[in-house]
Amino acid sequence: MEQLNGPDPVYLDYNATTPTDPRVASEMMPYLTGIYGNPSSSHALGQAARRAIESARGELAQLLAAEPGDIVFTSGGTEANNHAICGAIAAAGRVDAHIVTTAVEHPAVTEVCRHLASRGVSTTYVAPDRLGRVDPDAVEDAFTANTVLVSVMHANNEVGTIQPVAEIARRARARGILSHSDCAQSVGKIPVTLGLLEVDMLSVAGHKLYAPKGVGALCLRSGLELPNLMFGAGHESGRRPGTENILEIVGLGTAARLAGSELARETDHLAVLRDRLQHMLMTAFPAATVNGHPIERLPNTLSIGIPGIEAAQVLSQLKDVAVSAGAACHGGGTSISHVLQAMRVPEAVARGTLRISVGRMTTDDEIEFGGSALVAAVNTVGGS
Repeated sequence: MEQLNGPDPVYLDYNATTPTDPRVASEMMPYLTGIYGNPSSSHALGQAARRAIESARGELAQLLAAEPGDIVFTSGGTEANNHAICGAIAAAGRVDAHIVTTAVEHPAVTEVCRHLASRGVSTTYVAPDRLGRVDPDAVEDAFTANTVLVSVMHANNEVGTIQPVAEIARRARARGILSHSDCAQSVGKIPVTLGLLEVDMLSVAGHKLYAPKGVGALCLRSGLELPNLMFGAGHESGRRPGTENILEIVGLGTAARLAGSELARETDHLAVLRDRLQHMLMTAFPAATVNGHPIERLPNTLSIGIPGIEAAQVLSQLKDVAVSAGAACHGGGTSISHVLQAMRVPEAVARGTLRISVGRMTTDDEIEFGGSALVAAVNTVGGS
């Protein structure tokens, strides 16, 4: 097994993935070796596995204020998004279907829309304002007589901006249009329920809320049925064939239970850490710009652009801190993220943008160490 040389770096990249919470891992362990039955089997081992799955379904349903029967476990947020979008198009049963989404979505949404274009489905990508937020009026203006789905992410993975999903969903419903929200980044950080967002479908990614990688869920409004993407036996009430991933479903259920019990306290804690780090960097680099909405953003996310530097060069100096960049170097050129481009962030700021995201395990000492290391790295490559 590969091991890092020396101590682990200070991890400030929670929007990329979260560590599996030790309490989640502990709950999973019995299903790795002891309770190994097929949950479709009628014997004791199989029924123990079935009870574990249904318990996890109930835990996630409680977090999302949904009915347990409206939770479909998937391999992750990407599959959930695919099922929602492709399922809505298939359910519409029309060759001239139209989707409305935003220009700042994750590829797990935009690439699905691009794939559907090869089948005659058209998509309108609504641009955000300079804070990364879309105007519900602009989304509604994009609706046509052929629109069957609107998909707007709840919170952006790069800048943390929270979208007015509920208002958009209400306008869609008034036109008979289904609504979906990719909630991979928001579940576990801020309140997320079907009722609050008023959407017909929302997607969950387990590895963004301290569950393992490889598990997620699609939550449906009660009564909504979508055509299957895959075909086989009748698992997940006939919605998603394939023997269930018991181990990781248990992990997702446990993570959902922990998120529900700790959400308010954790949200406040994350915001304090994020704001302390932001203050350190803005004090050191007064010309820096915080990307995203100043208020309507995730409590853990800081996207900060520092003119005069290349973010990739800063990352190369950070041996003991893990963060992400808003631009990447490829073959001598620089590729700026589609999110920053859509927000019309000036190129000098975008090229020097760092995405820093804190999490449940982040400590005060890590903020002090990480902030100091970031300041030193930026100074080394010539920040101002």
